Amino acid sequence: MYRIAALYHFTRFDDPAALQGPLQALCEAERISGSLLLAREGINGTIAGPEAGIARVLAHIRALPGCADLDWKESQSAAQPFRRMKVRLKKEIVTMGQPDVDPRAKVGHYVEPSEWNALIQSPDVAVIDTRNDYEVAIGTFEGAVDPETATFRDFPAWWEENKHRFHNKRIAMFCTGGIRCEKSTNYLLGQGVEDVYHLKGGILKYLEEVPEDQSAWQGECFVFDGRVSVGHGLRTGPHRLCHACRRPILPEDMGRPDYEEGVACHLCAHETSDADKARFRERQKQMALAEARGERHIKIVHEE
Repeated sequence: MYRIAALYHFTRFDDPAALQGPLQALCEAERISGSLLLAREGINGTIAGPEAGIARVLAHIRALPGCADLDWKESQSAAQPFRRMKVRLKKEIVTMGQPDVDPRAKVGHYVEPSEWNALIQSPDVAVIDTRNDYEVAIGTFEGAVDPETATFRDFPAWWEENKHRFHNKRIAMFCTGGIRCEKSTNYLLGQGVEDVYHLKGGILKYLEEVPEDQSAWQGECFVFDGRVSVGHGLRTGPHRLCHACRRPILPEDMGRPDYEEGVACHLCAHETSDADKARFRERQKQMALAEARGERHIKIVHEE
């Protein structure tokens, strides 16, 4: 059984590049796989491996500047959900493209999972899902507004166009693990919205703590690792990933006429050209050859 730790922490790293090498080396030494992003604003990522190795890597991260109070969410998987380990340098640990947004300054009111249902059922509360459209498509909270954004960086423009819909409303926001709400609630506060709330620990914490028979969650939660989706109790869901468009699909979707492994699914078959599909077929061929040689060949998806 593999231990999975999903984490993020906003702090000031004056030289993220100096942290990259030692963190990569430690993860490799401890047989940890996954992805960690480092930027001047902090750290974000998900890692998986043996329990003792995960503990050592988390201890190392907690020793980094400003990370002593690092929090993370744990789950388990029977299979290793990642094929390799990569520590990358980024401009932002979750990309919003708003230079004035700083979650270290101020964020919305945290709401514990046990208190979330009562909040979102209040008539004066508008619930907004800050995730991407393909994530919302497989699950969300009952009654939540779907901005239909392709990436998180599209959220500010969506808000500007739709803010009139939420006049005199309290705003409750949620995302997978909480990191996008750290930025989106800070952004709304900067836009003059007074009452902003967000689900502490995100959907993952809610699914872990709230009993299914008391849950307001509908469907599955997309996750950025090999499990693809999880449900209540963080049980691995039924979804698979289309490696052409990176969207979640169900096993029965693989029987549709448009499906070709690594090349197209019913969601993207009409979005790509014949040249694109030819390139994807070659990529799929190389992946199969790498697998046959026992090599690891996979792209890790990051939460944005």
